[in-house]
Amino acid sequence: MIDDGALDETIHQSTRLRIMTMLVSMPESDRLAYGFIQKTLDLTGGNLTTHLRKLEDADFLAITKEFRDSKPQTWIQVTPAGRRAFADYLSNLQKALNWRPG
Repeated sequence: MIDDGALDETIHQSTRLRIMTMLVSMPESDRLAYGFIQKTLDLTGGNLTTHLRKLEDADFLAITKEFRDSKPQTWIQVTPAGRRAFADYLSNLQKALNWRPG
């Protein structure tokens, strides 16, 4: 039997899955600039902000803002909870892909 709740819907949405994949592929202490994510994934600012907010509300991301050369810079970093949730998501996806009727 496949558990309908096994795939975390917060991560499963395609844009959020792409965001999380980018972030978890980096070392834990690294972070990405908002503009880099936006450009890489070809998203509008509003669309990216909406998805980041959903991931941040789930405690999967930390968003920090600072000034660099007198210009505002927004940084995105996956949290430990986000890394665990992503690992669980991948594990559950693999189980779903390998499912066979009993």
